[in-house]
Amino acid sequence: MKTGIACLVAAYVLSQFYRAFLAVLAPVLKADLGVGAEDLATASGVWFLAFAAAQLPVGWALDRVGPRLTAVALLACGGAGGAAVFAMAQTPGAITFAMALIGVGCAPVLMAAYYIFARQFPPAVFATLASVTVGIGSLGNIAGSLPLARAVELFGWRETLWAMAAITLAVAALVLIFTRDPVRMTGGAKGSLLDLLRLRALWPVFAMMAVCYLAAGALRGLWVGPYYADVFGADTETVGRATLVMGLAMVAGNFAYGPLDRLFHTRKWVIFWGNVLSALALLALALRPEAGGWITLGLLSAVGFFGATFAMVIAHGRAFIPPHLVGRGVTLLNLFGIGAVGIAQFLTGRLHAALPADPPATPYAALFLVFGLVILLGCLIYLRAEDRVD
Repeated sequence: MKTGIACLVAAYVLSQFYRAFLAVLAPVLKADLGVGAEDLATASGVWFLAFAAAQLPVGWALDRVGPRLTAVALLACGGAGGAAVFAMAQTPGAITFAMALIGVGCAPVLMAAYYIFARQFPPAVFATLASVTVGIGSLGNIAGSLPLARAVELFGWRETLWAMAAITLAVAALVLIFTRDPVRMTGGAKGSLLDLLRLRALWPVFAMMAVCYLAAGALRGLWVGPYYADVFGADTETVGRATLVMGLAMVAGNFAYGPLDRLFHTRKWVIFWGNVLSALALLALALRPEAGGWITLGLLSAVGFFGATFAMVIAHGRAFIPPHLVGRGVTLLNLFGIGAVGIAQFLTGRLHAALPADPPATPYAALFLVFGLVILLGCLIYLRAEDRVD
C-alpha cells in the first residue's frame, strides 16, 4: 500500500507540473507559435476546466471501479497523450487541445490517493496526509520553474515535452504495478451526488474551496510569467527563478498547514485566517504592481504560502461525508477548487486583454485586486461554516 501511494504521489507531482509549466513556456511559445497571454490564459483555463469536469465521473469510478485502474487509464491516455500532442503543436488551438487532454489525465491522481487515505487510515490524520501529499506533489511546481527553463534552453521545448510524455507513461505503469485498491464496500447504504448536495454543512466549505486555490493556482499556473515579462522585461530564466521561489513557498505552506488542525483544535479558523492573509498580500500587489525585486517576489510567495489551504479545506469537507460516498465527495470538493481556477483563467484573460497596458502594470494590478476581493468574499461566506475536527 505504501509503495502504491508513493506512485500516486509521483503522479501528482506530474499533475502539479502540468498545471504550472505554461508560465515558464510563455516567452518561447510566443516567439515560436505567436501564442499571446490571452491564448495561454485560455489554454490554462481549459486544463483546469477539463480537470474539473472529469471529477464527477472520476468520483463514480473511485467508488465503483477503484483508484488503481481509474488513475492508470486516464494518466496514460490523457496525461502522456496530451503531452505528446503538446510536443507536436503548431498553433494556439493545438496547445489548448493538448492542455484539455492533460487536464483529464491528471484528474484522478490526487483523489485516488485521498480515497485510499479516507478508506485505510484514521480520520484524525487525514488532513496531515492530505497536506503532505500536496506538499510533496508541489515539487512539480519546482520542476516546472527554473529546471524546466534550463531544460528548454538546453534541449528545446518540444524535446522537453516528449520527455515528459515518456515520464508520464512510465509513472502510469508504476501505478498499475504497485497500487492496490482498498477492499470494496459491499451492501449497506447507497447514495448519489444529490445526497452530498443536500448536506448543508458542505455549502460554505464549497465556497471556500472555490477561492482557496484560486489566486495561487492562477498566478503560479500562468500569470507570473506574462507579469514578469511585460512589467519587468524578464526572460525565460528570470521567470523560472520567480516561479521557483513562489513554488517553494507553496510547498512550505502545504507542509506547514498539515498538523495545524490538531495543534489548534480547529480547521475553520486555520483556513479562514490563512486565506485572509493571502488576500491581503494580493491587495498589496494591486497597490504596488511595479515594485519589483524582493517586494514583489515576497508578496507572491505570501500568496502561495498562506493560500496553501487546499488540502485542509478538503479535510474539512471530508469530515461531513459518509464513508460510502467518499470517492464522490472528495472529487466534488475538488471540482469546486479546480473548476473555479479554470473559470478564473478565462475571465482574467478577457480582463487582461480589455485593459490598456499603459503602463504595463495596469492590467496586472486589476488581476491582483480581483483575486484579493474574491478570496475575501469567499472568507465571508465561510464564516457560516460549522467547524469540525476528527
